[in-house]
Amino acid sequence: MLKAEIYITLKRTVSDPQGLTIKHALESLGYKDLTDVRIGKLVIIKLNFKDKKRAEKEINEMCKKLLANPIIEDYHFKIKEQ
Repeated sequence: MLKAEIYITLKRTVSDPQGLTIKHALESLGYKDLTDVRIGKLVIIKLNFKDKKRAEKEINEMCKKLLANPIIEDYHFKIKEQ
């Protein structure tokens, strides 16, 4: 069995209002040395096979078809054995 951890974030050229809100909140708590805060999401998928090449292909397809919006989001993933 394999486990894929997929990290999806807004592209650097896309404004991140949620990240900006959190940055301001952290600064109000005294954390003044922040230069940027970006928010993303983590998707964990368990795959019921052991072929990493197949897993990479399928995870890429899932991201392109559903999990990430290629116009405004980037993604990368790690595949680990369970």
